[in-house]
Amino acid sequence: MSDNSYTAKDIQILEGLEPVRKRPGMYIGSTDIHGLHELVKEIIDNSVDEALAGFAKNVWVIIDKNEKITVVDDGRGIPVEPHPKVKKSSLEVTMTMLHAGGKFGAGAYKISGGLHGVGASAVNALSDWMRVEVRRDNKIYAQEYKRGKPTGKVSETKETILPGFIRSPKTGTATFFLPDKSIFTTIKTEFKTLAKRIKERAYLVAGLFFHIYDLRTDEELHYYFDGGIESLVRHLNKDKNVVNEIPFYVSRDTNGLLVEAALQYNDGYTETIESFANVIATNEGGTHLTGFRMAQTRAINDYARKNGYLKEKDENLTGEDMREGLTAVIAIKMNSENLQFEGQTKNKLGNAEIQPAVNTVVKEGIDTYLEENPQDARRIMEKVILAAKARLAARAAKEAVLRKGALEGMALPGKLTDCQEKDPAASEIYIVEGDSAGGSAKQGRDRKFQAILPLKGKILNTERARLDKILEFEEIKTLIIALGTGIGDTINIDKIRYHRVIIMTDADVDGEHIRTLLLTFFFRYIPQVFEKGYLYIAQPPLYKVTSGKDVNYAYSDEEKDSLVKIKGNGKTIGIQRYKGLGEMNPEQLWETTMNPQSRIMKKVTIEDASEADHIFSMLMGDEVPPRKRFIQTHAKNATLDI
Repeated sequence: MSDNSYTAKDIQILEGLEPVRKRPGMYIGSTDIHGLHELVKEIIDNSVDEALAGFAKNVWVIIDKNEKITVVDDGRGIPVEPHPKVKKSSLEVTMTMLHAGGKFGAGAYKISGGLHGVGASAVNALSDWMRVEVRRDNKIYAQEYKRGKPTGKVSETKETILPGFIRSPKTGTATFFLPDKSIFTTIKTEFKTLAKRIKERAYLVAGLFFHIYDLRTDEELHYYFDGGIESLVRHLNKDKNVVNEIPFYVSRDTNGLLVEAALQYNDGYTETIESFANVIATNEGGTHLTGFRMAQTRAINDYARKNGYLKEKDENLTGEDMREGLTAVIAIKMNSENLQFEGQTKNKLGNAEIQPAVNTVVKEGIDTYLEENPQDARRIMEKVILAAKARLAARAAKEAVLRKGALEGMALPGKLTDCQEKDPAASEIYIVEGDSAGGSAKQGRDRKFQAILPLKGKILNTERARLDKILEFEEIKTLIIALGTGIGDTINIDKIRYHRVIIMTDADVDGEHIRTLLLTFFFRYIPQVFEKGYLYIAQPPLYKVTSGKDVNYAYSDEEKDSLVKIKGNGKTIGIQRYKGLGEMNPEQLWETTMNPQSRIMKKVTIEDASEADHIFSMLMGDEVPPRKRFIQTHAKNATLDI
């Protein structure tokens, strides 16, 4: 192609909503289930913004049997009069033009959570069909769309397609849409996931009533929290022993910035903290979280010194001491025009002026709380001072290991059979249960890139232990040294020696228990392996099915039954049930479980950190009643190893 062949005709102009349909991933992140849920979230957040503006009191969300989504609110309703610039109905402008809406000026929405989303117009573009009904001035206006394009004008109507079980509000907006199956890999929404997101919104906007219906299964949920984020903190601490019965809560408007914070300690050893800006989850924190941490550290140190918990010669308590067992939520609401986020993901707040404002509000709030609640204050002080002592003990334990050169990788543990490859991205480590399986794995592996670490017996339950006790446990110390990440405040995931950490245990109750103990350790002390996508679970076969010289492996009872049915035909079928990895010879273990060309592995990810925290606390913590309730509820679904 010559240099002159690139001309004006090669410049493509995508008009209207074409860019969204052409590159949907740029607007909603993906076209899988996550992108699908993003569509629903966008429309819900428009209704939430009406509540933040002081108008909507109810939001209804309905999933129809054909996967149609309906979102209704009783807010003001989108304006329908002609827009002064484009001479079209404001409703049509909102639904068919990118970056059009009431959130880009200072008028309609001072506080908005939807400004950094994709907007209703992008949802319209990615829907096979959409209809919007607006109730204003005792009238109903409607418009329908096909893949983002209007099929008619905005017009007054007497008819509504709202389900009969919803009492039609006098004012508000109802949006109905069917996601485009030619764009999404699935248009089947997950009720549980949507309900979790909606419940989070209900906590953040106290006094807003959510009604959710899944007509596919006839499920319905209703959320309303008068207590706001204080209720959220109590929820996050359910099934845990709390230290301060009365959670700390403060809410104050300072020069147009609304600061809300709540905290409550439990007797655990890990921190759960969530932060939000205009109801947007800021998963990477930001200036509001920094201000909160500074205030908490100063307030608790001031109280400790004033009340004799710290002597003059004692060092100050650190932020690390404050975090042990802490459950907290920090949320700010401010003018949407001034909201600044860092990075592409927009989940870290960047406004510098927020930090000192949050610091002042939270510091004064905690000071007052501690003075007014002396019994809870005493329990908190005992908790953080004990954490400080454990920190010093853990530091001593780590230094003892460091003196041997272990955590720096200078002396790898003797149990580890390392691989030849030095590039972590091309290396993997199998954490194997027992010496017998370890022996087979060592002989069957590809020594170029596969390392083997056999662990003896069941490791310590790290849900119930502090770091200083954990570092005394030899098998865990061996694992930390082998991975090379360090632990505690010295952890550095970039130093990990393998980008595939594979848990390989027997397919029995003991094996599952060991796997759960390992998952608990990683979740509590090296959670970055989940975030980076480094953690996997090997899937060894359950059965070996032989028919003459023909050998097949089955990874489930259903697969085994299917093989028997296919291979039978009058032949003698041999079935061997593998109870342990050690029952397979090295060649079989390689062929079925370790060969990258034929193996099956499960990648371990965390979609919902707070739910994962709840599950680990319930199953592995000290509290028996929640675990008993879980077992009773799910007993019929259990697979018993008898």
